Amino acid sequence: MTSPVTDLAVPSTLSPSKITAFTSCPLAFRFSVVEHLPEPPSAAALKGTLVHRALELLFTEYPPGSRSRDAAQKALDGAWQELQGVEELDGLGLDDAERIAFLVDSRVLVDRYLELEDPDTVRAIGLELNLSTELNGVTVRGIIDRLDELDDGSLAVVDYKTGRAPRAEQSRSRLSGVHLYALMCEAELGRRPSVVRLLYLRDRIVISAAPTDQAMRGTRQRALGVWSAIERACKEGDFRPNPSNLCRFCAFQEFCPSFGGVPSLAAAALGDSAVSTARSSEPDASAPEPTAVGPRCLSA
Repeated sequence: MTSPVTDLAVPSTLSPSKITAFTSCPLAFRFSVVEHLPEPPSAAALKGTLVHRALELLFTEYPPGSRSRDAAQKALDGAWQELQGVEELDGLGLDDAERIAFLVDSRVLVDRYLELEDPDTVRAIGLELNLSTELNGVTVRGIIDRLDELDDGSLAVVDYKTGRAPRAEQSRSRLSGVHLYALMCEAELGRRPSVVRLLYLRDRIVISAAPTDQAMRGTRQRALGVWSAIERACKEGDFRPNPSNLCRFCAFQEFCPSFGGVPSLAAAALGDSAVSTARSSEPDASAPEPTAVGPRCLSA
């Protein structure tokens, strides 16, 4: 067992990102999601935020027929301006040259999006769409990057990815998050999407799948299984590390027993206030406010 601490507060909600975090490394999940220990800002994560916002602005600020490369780059400029003075950007400590490189690479990602689809043909009915539903008493929440209505009237869930595309054998597991979004759409909007899509901008790869009955059953079972494992780990204080290639990006490596660290020292080293937050009865601060249709749901 990695820690003597037991009866940690169970997160108030489940989401695709939490499922991924727990299955990737239960110990890192405990530090980040359960105890809310602070982490340094991530350049990769912030770049993802920037590009997602730029694509959101492309669809909200530019009507069909005007979503050109120039418009997409102007949308990125607007998103970049919104980031100025934001703590996460300042916390990266980028010098002028590094800021330029950060922005240039973001421009490349936006350009590559345009190689994957023609945004003028997209009929987005939801952007950054907040959804919340119940699965056997478990609140599941998530934010869908884009919900489209296709020519035949069916729905499509689209999720942008700014990291590298997975190997072929990993593609199925990467679809689990968007399948969960499809399950939430069916529960809250009364319509199951006919397709879910992952758009890997950097590698210009699209991974698509149909949310079949079998896929939906498997998605539901997996989500509830992960939730049961989270509850058990919180009760027993048993969050074990799962060493992998992701360890090189982990902010908690020095407290991981796989690297000679002591998990129980993390809270004191990173801030005792985070532990009191995790033990409080307040709602999960990392999750969005639940609404059936988010504030950026576009009209037909």
